[in-house]
Amino acid sequence: MSIVTDLLAKPGVIAAGEYAYRGDRFSYRGALSEEHARMASIMCRATTMSVNMEGSMLENLEPNSGLLPPRGWVVHGPDYTVCVIANVFCLLDNSKGSINDLIGSMGRALADVPTDLV
Repeated sequence: MSIVTDLLAKPGVIAAGEYAYRGDRFSYRGALSEEHARMASIMCRATTMSVNMEGSMLENLEPNSGLLPPRGWVVHGPDYTVCVIANVFCLLDNSKGSINDLIGSMGRALADVPTDLV
């Protein structure tokens, strides 16, 4: 089973997908239109690149801080959460699922994904 299929089986997950670090491809499943999934993949790639830049800056200020390389990021709003680990994104309905369970599951499933692709 793929990580996207596993994520979609979790309570509250609306959609999940993968994006290319190059920005030229994405795939997804769930309750998003093709256009919204495309926009989500662009936003995820851009934010991932920003988080990596910020991690590098923090590493320069405090070497061996443990923040580099970043493994992912989260935007947690009142109704929905976007979780990204490696190049996998997931959209969660907060009222129907657990962010802690979701991040834990993604972290375990994607623990061995190389970080040097960013």
